[in-house]
Order: sequence, then C-alpha cells, then structure tokens
Amino acid sequence: MDVDHPELDARWNAAARSETEAERLDRNWSSLLQELRVTQTGVQLLTGFLLTLPFQERFALLSQEIHVVYLITVVCSLGATVLLVAPVGMHRMLFRRHKLRPLVSAAHRFAIYGLLLLGAALTGVAIVVFAAVVAEKAGVIAGVVTAVLILGAWVAYPLWMRRLDS
Repeated sequence: MDVDHPELDARWNAAARSETEAERLDRNWSSLLQELRVTQTGVQLLTGFLLTLPFQERFALLSQEIHVVYLITVVCSLGATVLLVAPVGMHRMLFRRHKLRPLVSAAHRFAIYGLLLLGAALTGVAIVVFAAVVAEKAGVIAGVVTAVLILGAWVAYPLWMRRLDS
C-alpha cells in the first residue's frame, strides 16, 4: 500500500479489506482519533507545566539564552496543543455535513505538524530542565540527544519502514 498514491490505496483497500470508500474513511478517522488521544493529554500537561515555570524561584537564575529557549518551547507546546486538538473542533463544525474525506486529510496534516511541534517542545524541555538542574552544556547535550531520538523514532524509522514496502 502506498499512501503517496491514493488511487492505489483505494484499490488495495477494496481488494484486501473489501471495504468501501466510506468504510475506509471511517476506519482512518477512528485510527487518527486513537492516535490523537494518546498525544492530546500529554501535550496539554506539558503546556500546563511549562506555563508554571516562570513563577518558580530558580527560573530567574537561568541565563537569557535559556529564557529564549523556554519561550520557544512554550510556543512549540502551545502550537502542538492547538494542532493536536484542532481535529476535534473541525469534526464538531463538520458533523453531519458529509465532509469526512477533507476532515481526515486535514486532521492527518494537523497531527503530523502537531507531532513535529511536540518533538520541538520536548527537545526544548530537555534543554531547559537539564540547564536548570545541571548546567547549560548538559542542557544542550540533552536537547541534542532528545532531538535525535525523536527524529529517529518518529521520522527516520517510519520512513525506512515505508521504503521496505516499495
């Protein structure tokens, strides 16, 4: 199955699953909702945690550079929250309007961009926390390690698996 070629995907689903276009869209929407449920709570908790940090005593002791990293991290976390929750709002606005195809397509894109922003936010959190607890150099190392792990697990490995199917 090649997701870059929707007509091949539709033919494969019809042959292998004996499912109609509507059934495929329903299945895709359900899968997407399950994935979003996993991330929504976590990103909302992360955002809440980040919003409390400036009110901690030690926050003022961090360097200007770490404050900038913190603010970028907050922006990424807020953006991830918006994008990962947006499909719920879109569904409510499109409910019973027979717009499942554009809804699934848009929600898929929002989920991908939301996950990328979540990855950036997690990288920023690693930098800020390690810089606050250990040292700024440790923060940079933790951020790089986190970014590499996220890119490997969330991007490189899945792309490698896609190529195996080609």
